[in-house]
Amino acid sequence: MKPQNNPLALSTLREAYEKGTLTPRALIKDLLARAETFKDRNIWIHLATVEELEPYLARLDKASMEDLPLYGVPFAVKDNIDVAGMPTTAACEAFRHTPDSHATLVRKMVDAGAIPLGKTNLDQFATGLVGTRSPWGECHNSFNPDYISGGSSSGSAVAVALGLVSFSFGTDTAGSGRVPASFNNLVGVKPTLGRLSVKGVVPACQTLDCVSIFARDAEQAGVLLSLCDGTDPEDPWQRAMPTGIRPIPQQFRFGVPKPDQLDFDGDESAAELFQHSIANLERLGGIPVEIDFAPFLEAAQLLYEGPWVAERFLATSPLIEEQPDALLPVTRTIIEAGREGAAKDAFTAQYRLKALKHRADQILASVDLMLTPTAPTIYTIDAVNADPIALNSKLGTYTNFMNLLDYAAVAVPAGQLANGMPWGVTLFGDAFQDEELLTLADRLHPLASETVGALPDRVSEIQLPPTSRTIDVLVCGAHLSGLPLNHQLTSRGATLISETHTADAYRMYALAGGPPFRPGMIRDTEKGTWLPVEVWRVPADQFGSFVAGIPAPLGIGQVELESGDWVCGFICEPVGLEGATEITELGGWRNYMAQKS
Repeated sequence: MKPQNNPLALSTLREAYEKGTLTPRALIKDLLARAETFKDRNIWIHLATVEELEPYLARLDKASMEDLPLYGVPFAVKDNIDVAGMPTTAACEAFRHTPDSHATLVRKMVDAGAIPLGKTNLDQFATGLVGTRSPWGECHNSFNPDYISGGSSSGSAVAVALGLVSFSFGTDTAGSGRVPASFNNLVGVKPTLGRLSVKGVVPACQTLDCVSIFARDAEQAGVLLSLCDGTDPEDPWQRAMPTGIRPIPQQFRFGVPKPDQLDFDGDESAAELFQHSIANLERLGGIPVEIDFAPFLEAAQLLYEGPWVAERFLATSPLIEEQPDALLPVTRTIIEAGREGAAKDAFTAQYRLKALKHRADQILASVDLMLTPTAPTIYTIDAVNADPIALNSKLGTYTNFMNLLDYAAVAVPAGQLANGMPWGVTLFGDAFQDEELLTLADRLHPLASETVGALPDRVSEIQLPPTSRTIDVLVCGAHLSGLPLNHQLTSRGATLISETHTADAYRMYALAGGPPFRPGMIRDTEKGTWLPVEVWRVPADQFGSFVAGIPAPLGIGQVELESGDWVCGFICEPVGLEGATEITELGGWRNYMAQKS
């Protein structure tokens, strides 16, 4: 069990209920009183009353704790997500209505025994990353009220960070669930697009919207994510979870943007924290790999500079057409940009996005996951008010592309900046890699942050792997035992640990050029077959120099073995097959070389 001081941690809260030292009624009474002490933070649009919460408490009086995994757990809901009997405003009074039913994910939490404490403040119509664009007031950061909380899920993050609820729901279309997590020392989960139901969520961009989770740590986030799972037959945007999700191995490669593609807006302490995060991932078994981040950055620009703004206009119609003054001027300016545009513009952007995703997917396939800042730096409220559009755009540098490119992401605390404010990094990977990312985030978090949110609660410590690490590498050609390049392994102290086969999913080509002659192996689940390979164990401190000597178009990626395990191994870029000869039918590189001789 993780050490926690605050009773709002899922495990310690349940333990207190089981021992009888706390009741849901007593907890809710205390939390409502505590919330009053933070009124100046503008966290809530609607804080529930005792009378409104009585039906939830009365149900728990009669329920069995064993049947309810979230028995008596308080949570907050961003005010663009429906809670039955509480108003939904999306931070716009003219939009106010009171739904009769819960959003699907709220219902799941209530069914599990959780108690919705109220509806939280947000950037109006979830349009912003700052947390200042609300008629209910600027939502102030949990650490220092002079700074922004991050948006648009501002109140949801601050409520968790100040210990008013155990967890909260936000939404994340452009970074709204990750930026506030970064600025309030929390874990923020942006699930795979379409994994969780969005029924009962006010749309911003329907093709890109998803519900996000703010949690005290990654372990609790994983519990909540699993409880949110499940098919919603009334949600046309949901997607089925595939089988064969790519794992993150114990020894993994993580991509980082090239130095000239990193932007911290002049904040040297943020740059230092990012380097510390790279070092911490190395301590956990990771190998950093510099990648070309240009496709990701260009895709990010499409979100607000392309036709997707038209979705925001559609989502607010007819209100913005009939009552334009009902929206804040900054919100209206952004959304009204979506009024214009032609079908050809939409298709042009789709074509460009398709090309960018193709390239981004190739880059991501060469590593196990990516590490980026969550946002370049944090700004004061005064600075954002003085330059609301430009600074807001800057905050989306590393977040805007995520749903456009269909990746899963987890924001993780990374420490405090020179100004004392929290700052975080993001782990992202393939769609539906959510749990894999959370597992790694759970190990990374305590290496960078000692406490939870703005609370004194301690983050658990972890046992680091031994420093004498090794990395298993699959070879299929000239590095095989007895072949010309095998010395590149043996000279580095590598040892052969297995002669085996790949999964039934690979093809092999003899590449042009040589000597030494080299094969190129590609994954093809339809036409591929088993191929003989060797797995060598390389000292971790020798792995970098070994990889550096691999010439294009070859590289190191993940290869599936016949056992179903995945290991680092030689893969070939598709461009390298130009002029190559397929030799799959010969059954491996040794057979090809024997025939050639």
